[in-house]
Amino acid sequence: MTDLFDNIHGKRIAARKVTGRVRGLYIASGQDFVTQAVDKLHCDHGGIIGDHHYGMTRRAGGREPWYQRGTVIRNDRELSLISLEELEKIAAAMGLDAIRPEWIGANIVVEGIADFTLLPAGTVLFFDSGLTLKLNGLNAPCKIAGTSIAQHIGAQNEAVLALNFVKAAKYLRGQTGWVERTGAAAASDKVAVRILEQICYAPDWSA
Repeated sequence: MTDLFDNIHGKRIAARKVTGRVRGLYIASGQDFVTQAVDKLHCDHGGIIGDHHYGMTRRAGGREPWYQRGTVIRNDRELSLISLEELEKIAAAMGLDAIRPEWIGANIVVEGIADFTLLPAGTVLFFDSGLTLKLNGLNAPCKIAGTSIAQHIGAQNEAVLALNFVKAAKYLRGQTGWVERTGAAAASDKVAVRILEQICYAPDWSA
C-alpha cells in the first residue's frame, strides 16, 4: 500500500516530547508592557489575571495588515515567553552584558528547551502547577521593545539600539501563546513540551 506521504513535497517530522524548566515569571501590572517579577502567575482563558495584555480579544495592529487597524480579533498573544539561552544570545549579539526579561515584556522565561523560538505553532506547554499554554508562533522583535532596552541601559542613541535589537533578536525573540487550560505557573515548575507532528507545507507550484 502506498504511504499517504509518498507524494508530499514537504518534510515530515514526527511528534515528540521534551522538557524544560521555568526560570522566571513576570506580570505587566502597570499601563504598558514592561513586566515585574512574581513567584506565581494565575491564568484563566483571558490570559494572566491582572496583566496588561489580559483579555479574550485584542485590537489588530501592524502584525495583522490584512485587517483594518483596531479590528477586534481573538487574543492569541495573551502571554510572551522567551528562553534564557536565547535572551543571552541576543544580549551577546548586541554587545550587552545582559537584557532583563522585564524590559521586553516577557511573562515567562524558560530554560533547557532547544531553539525555543522555532517551536512550531500549536506546541503545547504543560506546567507542573496546572497551567497549559498553546504557542501561537514566533514573536517577531520590534523597535518598541528595543527602545525599552535602550532606555533601561541609558543608551545615548535609542533609535540605533532599538534597530540593533530587531536585527539581533530575529528568530530568538521567543513565542507568544494563549491559555488552553486554566491554572497557575510557579517559579519552581518543570515544563513538559508536546510538539505535534509537522508537515512542512511545500507544494510544487509548477505542477
